[in-house]
Amino acid sequence: MERKKSINLGFRGWMLVIYQFIAFMMYTAINNYPLNILADLYGGATLISRIYTICTILGIIIQLILSSWIGRMKSVKRFGSVLGLISLVLLLGIMLIPSSHSGLWLVSYGLGVLFGIMYATFALSILVGQWFPTRKGTVMGIATIAFPIANGLLGPFATRVFSKGYPDVFGAYLPFFIVFIIGWLIGLIFLKDYPEQCGAYRDNDKSMTPEIAQAMMLEEIENKKTTVWKIGATLKCPDFWCITIPMGALLMFSVGMMTQTSAIIGQFEGQLDFVGGYTGIMLLICIFGCIGSYILGLLDTRLGTRKAVAIAICIMIVAGILGIIPNAIALLLSMICLALFMGASSNFTVSAAAQYWRREDFSSIFAVINPVANVLCALGPTVIAMLLYSSFGYQSIFIVTLIIGIISLILTLLFRPSRIKARDDKYREAAGKPLDDALAGRK
Repeated sequence: MERKKSINLGFRGWMLVIYQFIAFMMYTAINNYPLNILADLYGGATLISRIYTICTILGIIIQLILSSWIGRMKSVKRFGSVLGLISLVLLLGIMLIPSSHSGLWLVSYGLGVLFGIMYATFALSILVGQWFPTRKGTVMGIATIAFPIANGLLGPFATRVFSKGYPDVFGAYLPFFIVFIIGWLIGLIFLKDYPEQCGAYRDNDKSMTPEIAQAMMLEEIENKKTTVWKIGATLKCPDFWCITIPMGALLMFSVGMMTQTSAIIGQFEGQLDFVGGYTGIMLLICIFGCIGSYILGLLDTRLGTRKAVAIAICIMIVAGILGIIPNAIALLLSMICLALFMGASSNFTVSAAAQYWRREDFSSIFAVINPVANVLCALGPTVIAMLLYSSFGYQSIFIVTLIIGIISLILTLLFRPSRIKARDDKYREAAGKPLDDALAGRK
């Protein structure tokens, strides 16, 4: 199918974008705000980052377990709705439990991280792949703008929390909580597992008849039950690792640094007042993050995921080089580079699974590729905190960023879609499935 250059996604398609956008905001609010703003109220950043890492890894393990039968799940959308509701309840606990009951608050936070990652980055991202298999880069490029916007609101959030002379955590979270409820209701009311189930079209492509679209959907649902890309076969594929590790590295450093932005910027306290200090820098991160998410999403759709990932990693390498320079302006430019790939880093796992494997294998592949990439993401806050407070200080963060960036770029350049097709042919032949050129010419 020819890739469309317009962003006409249809009414239901835009509802899905809004649904995913708000879920990403919820994910950021649950994960990053406590680490960046509220840590001292509940035992410190080290303790909270440790809980974040443990609960994220638990979520990853659950995703890997689900990968074995996600293709046979009757409704991913219903599964996502349940996860979203649980996440909302846990967020309410984060808002209401006082700091005097920090143990109970930490339990609520940890479970919020666990269910939030399952909701926003797993279940809903599968829906995006099922609705927009060839336009997922553009769709996720728009949806992931939520990450820089949410992080850009950290400054006003901090002001709201402490402006009354006491931590008003409930008041600070309330506007977000209301928006999250609206997003959850949008998904519940307007969306189905497949666009054909509610009168819409895959990729909003209206060139086919409803009968043909319905037949394609039913064939895909049936083929998902017998996918040849089981977890073992996926993990044995070298090219799976060549594309997944770089995507995980992008997530690791974007998410990890966002949880320690205040401490990193604080290394040059007073020297960045000309851009508004912490609040001004977070606004710049928001602006350039939105630009980067959208542009890298378009490049993903038009050039292919491999090239878009390589471009993002090159920006990551530049961020590492600039951050090593002991200068406030260099640090500011480094943080802007970081913002450019921050939102897009959560886009690529959906794109890679949808682009380099068959539609019928997408959910099973994504259920492996996303959690494996998120293993590195889970380590981000802890690794960044350890490096920040090491004897080499904040510069060690950017030294490691540079090294990992170079390794990731090499792996990305080694990635070959043609080898995935060769393995796909081998597995399908062994399973008695027909061979075709469905994966030929993937970039």
